[in-house]
Amino acid sequence: MHRSHSMLVATCMILALVSPTAMAATKTTKPRARATTTNRAANTVAPTTTAVATTLASAPATTATATVPPATGSITVFAAASLTASFTDIAAAFEKANPGAKVTLNFAGSSTLVTQITNGAPADVFASADAANMDKLVNAKVIQGAPLIFTKNKLMIVVPKGNRMRLKGLADLASPDVIVVLGAVGVPAGDYARQILAKAGVTVNPKSLESSVSAIVSKAALGEIDAGIVYATDVAIDDYRVDGVAIPAPQNVTATYPIGALASSKNPAAATAFVAFTQTSAAQAILTKYKFLPLK
Repeated sequence: MHRSHSMLVATCMILALVSPTAMAATKTTKPRARATTTNRAANTVAPTTTAVATTLASAPATTATATVPPATGSITVFAAASLTASFTDIAAAFEKANPGAKVTLNFAGSSTLVTQITNGAPADVFASADAANMDKLVNAKVIQGAPLIFTKNKLMIVVPKGNRMRLKGLADLASPDVIVVLGAVGVPAGDYARQILAKAGVTVNPKSLESSVSAIVSKAALGEIDAGIVYATDVAIDDYRVDGVAIPAPQNVTATYPIGALASSKNPAAATAFVAFTQTSAAQAILTKYKFLPLK
């Protein structure tokens, strides 16, 4: 009994000495294993995330900004004169949605903008009032990817406030007593106007051919002309200075507005993001506010 009791006491003392060490070893081993696993996971996920962001940034414009990463840096947008008010608001909305982005706008007739771009003017995005001018840049391989249609428009006769000549329709524009101006050849509003007049069988001798709808509206507002043909949106925006005479649907045409990022853009990710932004509900709401036609 005495011998057995002595052995039992010795065994207990050994266990008491060994157990704390064993427990400590167990506690320090498990955290190391977990830390190693976490680091390994981070190392495998990070490259995948970067690859996805890079792919999205270089992808063609889509109809949802959710597929485009947030834009940063500066871009210059060349846009048709008829987009002046709407694109000023859209640019502000784009900057608000992308705090790291800055948009500079340049407005003129679409054909003038095409000339500026082909002559090397620095631009990142081009928004045209017709397909013909956009096609010039597409055929010259200046546009990256396929352009997107982002809105539509109709045309209207613009007259000075009060419609002093009491014009009622296109036929009245043929009178030699009516001073009419149209957009020049190649200017979308001018080309659309000639299509409309041809459909109506009306011959007009314009006093001048202008480089943009802005110039036509200004002449009407100043009373320098009796009539011109511009977009319905131009009359709506300047309704405090001018009046409009509707063009019947059978004689009218639908103007389509395409937009695209330039292949020479120094900030292609932001340019692509802006193009995609024009398709969003936020941008479309702004265009609707300015009386552009919704996309269908």
